[in-house]
Amino acid sequence: MREPGLNYLDQKVLGKLMAQPLLARHAMEGSVSGHHKSPHRGSSVEFAEYRNYVPGDDLRRLDWRVLGRTDRYYMKEFDAETNLRCYLVLDCSASMQFEGAHGSKLEYAKRLIASLAYLVVHQGDAAGLVCVGEKAVHEIPPRRNPAHLKLILQTLEQTEAKGETGLPAMLHQLAESARRRALVVVFSDLFTDPDELLGCFQHLRFQKHDLAVFHLMDRMELDFQFDRPVRFVDLENSFSLVTEPASVRDEYLNQLHRFLERMRLGCHEFNSDYHRVATDQDYGTVLSHFLGQRARVGATF
Repeated sequence: MREPGLNYLDQKVLGKLMAQPLLARHAMEGSVSGHHKSPHRGSSVEFAEYRNYVPGDDLRRLDWRVLGRTDRYYMKEFDAETNLRCYLVLDCSASMQFEGAHGSKLEYAKRLIASLAYLVVHQGDAAGLVCVGEKAVHEIPPRRNPAHLKLILQTLEQTEAKGETGLPAMLHQLAESARRRALVVVFSDLFTDPDELLGCFQHLRFQKHDLAVFHLMDRMELDFQFDRPVRFVDLENSFSLVTEPASVRDEYLNQLHRFLERMRLGCHEFNSDYHRVATDQDYGTVLSHFLGQRARVGATF
């Protein structure tokens, strides 16, 4: 019998992903040296810009060649590099327990989170976990040691989906409580008021956090391929509706498309990653695309 949480890790998938580091797209503020951009100037190997000499500056960073050519004193500035603090936010409201042919959205999200937490810790960065239903169910602050990774995996194993979502309130709280700039990765079906959600995303970006959103949907929700009368039940309350799917399919798909586009465009407006994922997709391929996209875009300020 495997240790709790290890069921969400696949060594073959991890082996393919280990060559792709998780990079921040925006400047980070960490406590140790690392390979992510920092908003502070330091003395790394990557040149950033020149500035005028100010009495008291370290003369070792004076550009003597420029001085010889122009008779002016210029200091060389470099981009300091730092470590990443990553908050993995799992929506564990009742709608996440919806289960199609390929399992529930919650179980799919757990595999994504476990794999990302493993990669983050093994590249020397700090991973934390926030599980939120109607309120925060679990809050594990970001840390860098392997024992902390084990705690995250065990917590994922114990987490269940139930109740209404408290995701907007938690994201607002996280935007304020995470003192340093951090990468916040949200895993949710986003079934809540769009205005509230986009307000949270804007708040996180205003606080200079780097945001990535994995919008998880089951293929049945996306295609709505039902051919007989069905009772649809809201998993987060007692409401249910019996209807003929053919009579509502066009309007359902129209409203769904509008909702998905609003989420996508809203995330892009706030310079955040948006990934719509169907739970029948290979999660290793989804993560590889996410990591590769971040590596190509690079860090911005």
